[in-house]
Amino acid sequence: MKIFLSRAMGMLMAGTFCLYTDLSVALSPVTIVKEQHMEHMQNTHKASGKFEVKLSPQAAAPGIEAARLGRMTIDKQFYGDLQAHSLGEMMSAMGEIKGSAGYVAIERVSGTLLGKKGSFVLMHTGTMNRGQPQLTIQVVPDSGTDELTGISGTMGIDIREGQHFYNFDFNLP
Repeated sequence: MKIFLSRAMGMLMAGTFCLYTDLSVALSPVTIVKEQHMEHMQNTHKASGKFEVKLSPQAAAPGIEAARLGRMTIDKQFYGDLQAHSLGEMMSAMGEIKGSAGYVAIERVSGTLLGKKGSFVLMHTGTMNRGQPQLTIQVVPDSGTDELTGISGTMGIDIREGQHFYNFDFNLP
């Protein structure tokens, strides 16, 4: 009876250890994500202001003229919470139906964001589906430098009466 009980306790403890190990392995990522999410929420900031943009058409890259893609350089000046200058490139294509188009762009923003100096890269993905716009602008992961190292976030753009405005929701570690 003693041997049976000893083996049973050993198996129970081994089973408990395996269950605990399996649960801890399964729960660890959840805990880490939850902790990162809580930290992420505590470091959320908002910035807003105006910007001016100059788009300059460029020649198509050699060999792809037949693709009928538009190519432009971006030269942008930000004012408000983001005091910065950006340079970048944009590619675009028109759809076969009026009001349909798409564009992608990459720009490096350098300056001061709410008093923190550095740079980061914004990536744009935009479509117009028969007049209905969809735009996503987000910070390229790990593109932040200096005091903006680790920045992440998304930017929205609003154009009113010919003026451009931005709203930037971002996180810093």
